[in-house]
Amino acid sequence: MRKIPMRKCVVTQERFPKKELIRVVRTPESEVVVDLTGKKNGHGAYVQKSEETILKAKKNKALAKALETEIPESVYDELLELVREK
Repeated sequence: MRKIPMRKCVVTQERFPKKELIRVVRTPESEVVVDLTGKKNGHGAYVQKSEETILKAKKNKALAKALETEIPESVYDELLELVREK
């Protein structure tokens, strides 16, 4: 029995298995990117894979607070696209 890594969604504050979340990273160059590998270098924040949660994150700036930087519109667009593909 392997241990399942748990992470907290910055919007809902609920804990989920890492695979059920999307990681957004502020790189050392202060660039904000969606990290699908979960291994990119930088400060990461996790968001639940649901359209509702992503829209809520955009509205209350939960990602911006967690990463301590402005989040470009393109990052939210990419997150919504990833969720809609599922």
